[in-house]
Amino acid sequence: MAGVLLLVAVCLATVAGVGRAQAQNNFDRPGGDYMSSPVESGDPADCALMCERDKRCRAWSFNYPTYSDTGAVCWLKGTVPPRVADNCCVSGVRGAGVVEPRNRAVETSIDRAGGDYRNFELKASEDDEICKAACTAENKCRAWTFARAGYVGKEPHCFLKKEIKPPRRRAGFSSGVVR
Repeated sequence: MAGVLLLVAVCLATVAGVGRAQAQNNFDRPGGDYMSSPVESGDPADCALMCERDKRCRAWSFNYPTYSDTGAVCWLKGTVPPRVADNCCVSGVRGAGVVEPRNRAVETSIDRAGGDYRNFELKASEDDEICKAACTAENKCRAWTFARAGYVGKEPHCFLKKEIKPPRRRAGFSSGVVR
């Protein structure tokens, strides 16, 4: 009897642990494409919505704008290819909404517009950690905002702020408060 109760408890815990599918940030799903479309908003959630509205779609990949002239692109897929780690993209399967990663140090898809005292371009290979480190190194910096390549210009951009402005959702940006 105790064994049966233990088995039921394990099964219930397993079912309770299964949550709704989520998109995977920093993953691509190469292959299986039947359609691509520009995403004017630059928001991966719009790509996920395109997949939801198309009955043929089984999976999708959103490519961020590149430092070339290519804007954001949504790739709809008729199969569910395996995911591959790549910071170019956000990917998911049909039914998987986009859930931004959350941690206290970095606010994903957040712009803190205004309050800038300095801004600068970064190299294509540099990310929001460089922007955060630049802010931490300067006494007057209170917050920072990082824009991926293609959202402000061809290269990634860092904005250092003397004032902490309210956060607003904006795809392709990340921000943080340091003091």
